[in-house]
Amino acid sequence: MKLCFATNNIHKLQEVQTMLGDTFSLVTLAEIGCTDDIPETRSTIAENSAQKAEYIWEKYGINCFSDDTGLEVESLNGEPGVLSARYAGPQRNADDNMDLLLTKLVTSDNRKAKFKTVITLVLDGNYNQFEGIVEGEIIAEKKGDQGFGYDPIFLPSGYERTFAEMTMVEKGKLSHRARAFEKLNKFLKEL
Repeated sequence: MKLCFATNNIHKLQEVQTMLGDTFSLVTLAEIGCTDDIPETRSTIAENSAQKAEYIWEKYGINCFSDDTGLEVESLNGEPGVLSARYAGPQRNADDNMDLLLTKLVTSDNRKAKFKTVITLVLDGNYNQFEGIVEGEIIAEKKGDQGFGYDPIFLPSGYERTFAEMTMVEKGKLSHRARAFEKLNKFLKEL
């Protein structure tokens, strides 16, 4: 089965293709001729995910899925949350985002956090959502050079290495995105 994955993030595309294997073939936005900056203007992760999938379905009529992911830090009332990618500004720079977060947490004893991914699947106009969450904490300094986003400062519960210290395969077995995609896979196989 072919599905368009509504993302321009090459890291996310590679990670997802690794997780899904040959279950289905991913078609990129470029392959469907979409060069648009897909809107992400809603107030929650689930709503942003749905907005992106809806945009592709309505404009291109192609079965697709999209995801939105956010890091939610308990002591910051869920920040950066839906603004995770642009937490430090519109430049969407991962180092700037991590530096801002670490600065805000410098005096906090509570560093509990969770990554949340919500996938929206549109098949022939029918919408379904799948959520994946991984609990952990924010460490005081960046460690590792794998992954992307907040991976260098996120230590998943029960592990001694950050996501950025893990291989893509290791991270793919336990990440929030992996958990959401596992639910998506199960759903697609049962069709």
